[in-house]
Amino acid sequence: MKQTLLNFFKKYDFSFIFCMYAIFFIGILNLYSATHAHSSEMMQNLYLSQLKAFGVANIIVLIVSLFPPKSLLRFSYWFYAINVFLLILVLIMGQKGMGAQRWLVLGGFRIQPSELMKICLALALSRYFSRHNPEKELYLKNLIIPFLITLLPTVLIIMQPDLGTGLLLVLIFLVISFYKRLRWKSIFMLGVLGVVSSVLMYNFALKPYQKQRVLTFLNPQADAKGSGYNAIQSQIAIGSGRWQGKGFKESTQASLNYLPENHTDFVFSIFNEEHGFIGSFFLISLYFVLLMRFIWLSGAVLHFYDSILAIGLMSIFFWHTFINMAMVMGLAPIVGLPLPLMSYGGSSLVTFGICIGLATSLSNSRNLF
Repeated sequence: MKQTLLNFFKKYDFSFIFCMYAIFFIGILNLYSATHAHSSEMMQNLYLSQLKAFGVANIIVLIVSLFPPKSLLRFSYWFYAINVFLLILVLIMGQKGMGAQRWLVLGGFRIQPSELMKICLALALSRYFSRHNPEKELYLKNLIIPFLITLLPTVLIIMQPDLGTGLLLVLIFLVISFYKRLRWKSIFMLGVLGVVSSVLMYNFALKPYQKQRVLTFLNPQADAKGSGYNAIQSQIAIGSGRWQGKGFKESTQASLNYLPENHTDFVFSIFNEEHGFIGSFFLISLYFVLLMRFIWLSGAVLHFYDSILAIGLMSIFFWHTFINMAMVMGLAPIVGLPLPLMSYGGSSLVTFGICIGLATSLSNSRNLF
């Protein structure tokens, strides 16, 4: 029994979990630093709630990591269908907050189905692509069904409204399609369609406040005390960090509450202010290591479904990290996507925990299952 357990731990891949712990440890310290001087006791204790959510995420990681990928393949469409049903329920009976209707309260638990949809979409697309001409290049016509699979939850999420998460689903679909060997002609056609649909969406689909975010991104100084305030304060925080930063719990933007949402969307700004370029470079390096492990995994697994899923999970982490860091630096419009394992939020933390558990399961399948 002892020898069997020892062999199990030798073959179990802890690398993804180690990366998760390293980033979360930095995140929880940053969250405490960002909220410790807040006038509200509830805000001061946010780090305790985050620790509890991380405890739940750890249990989920362990359970999911022992789930054989063959079972994931079998239930991929079911996970997708159930989550689409939950998204419909959100629009019917969802809990409202901050101008959006994104949460469901079920049995005392408050869940955000749009967060889980990122994973369910990756699962569904992985199953579809692995079963339909897996060795052939893709023509544009081969993307019709996968696009419809993506479009349904995207529309439901944008209706909440949550444009950022909706666009993220489209980006996950594009990354998986490119990985599946999309023809260059098809890539060009998708680019043209993307530009045309973006223009049409801006003129006919976006709400006034969403259009204002785009205009603010182009010129935040035009409304420095209004819509451009967050973007300007975020850049001030990042710039004032310089090389070494001001030090732990020394963020002016956080302690004086100049930067709203510094515990969610703008955690990277506060981290930059306190730890400077050197600290930010170290944090980005941890994300880079995690992303490279996903890419390594896509080539190390034994089945095509596992390989596509690894890339799908990688795209979830990559786009969240890239878009969040870009928007707080003024390089992208502010869309409200959390920084993985750093931003406050139980649903987000559990979602990224599931991603880590799935990656560990895929890696373990090479030796354990």
